[in-house]
Amino acid sequence: MKLLTVLGARPQFVKAFPLNLECRRRGHEEVVVHTGQHFDDQMSDVFFRELGLTQPKHRLGIAGGGHGDMTGRMLQALEPVMEAERPDVCVVLGDTNSTLAGALTAAKLGVPLAHVEAGLRSFNRAMPEEINRVVADHLSGALLCPTSEAVRHLAAEGITHGVRHVGDVMFDATLLAREIAPRHAAVVPGWALSRRAYAVATLHRAENTGDARTLSRRLDELRAHAGDLEVVFPIHPRTRQAIARFGLDTGGLGLVEPLGYLDMCLLVAGAALVLTDSGGLQKEAYFHGVPCVTLRTETEWTETVAHGWNRLAHEPAWREPRRPIADYGDGNAAAACLEAIEALV
Repeated sequence: MKLLTVLGARPQFVKAFPLNLECRRRGHEEVVVHTGQHFDDQMSDVFFRELGLTQPKHRLGIAGGGHGDMTGRMLQALEPVMEAERPDVCVVLGDTNSTLAGALTAAKLGVPLAHVEAGLRSFNRAMPEEINRVVADHLSGALLCPTSEAVRHLAAEGITHGVRHVGDVMFDATLLAREIAPRHAAVVPGWALSRRAYAVATLHRAENTGDARTLSRRLDELRAHAGDLEVVFPIHPRTRQAIARFGLDTGGLGLVEPLGYLDMCLLVAGAALVLTDSGGLQKEAYFHGVPCVTLRTETEWTETVAHGWNRLAHEPAWREPRRPIADYGDGNAAAACLEAIEALV
């Protein structure tokens, strides 16, 4: 089987990691197309070096601009690539502009489409990610859901064919990373961190970084929720630019350059608290047994809230006592994904 995988952003490289290994194990050919949505070394190439991902056969080099402009350029570049490669199936992951562009291109060309991490909903259509994931789901023939809640969301929209609860490939990735991270990662160069004595913070979504007032409030929330904990803040390039542009105070926050996946795994595993607007990091915090405060007004990963591991920033406390989340599976989500993709073809 020949798969064409479209990716372009940091979270997608993590999701692709266990899938890439499973493709090789099963003897499938995987053509990786990197759109270029994330292009900084620590947001992109470091994942291919550290995790041994199959190198992209096609690098489109498309980044920047508005959502429509970026997605349009990706569509224009992806069409001849997909026509030339003639894959048996196109695989898209998550909810980025790269996801949307890959899904639309495959649908236009009649290429069977598989969506990894299907069925998630924030029910906030102001989020570009929500639009991307909804469109990808309605175009896909294989909808690979990380949770039973995601399956229910799809059923409510009339999508039942090709839907499968496979578990979370990011849990697979975390288990794999735990084995190799101590041998390869340096954590944060120049920092001496004591286990459970610091918080990890990330902030990158446009809704939090697009204007000075909102971003200033979010930075204040980081400090308030962290309390006396030292805050390690691997900062997204866009967020760093916004802080500089607005002239905002970062006192009390330890800004560092973006970290590779293995370094980030070790950093989160030793933290007392995670503060983030990232969907993936909310789950990774749970995978490492670390509580999380989500700097948004909603989350797609509602089970992390329902099981007491996560809470929204405006909520005064965790809702429930912490207990395990069975929905994410046992670390075999990638194998379940490939079985569903094989059935699609």
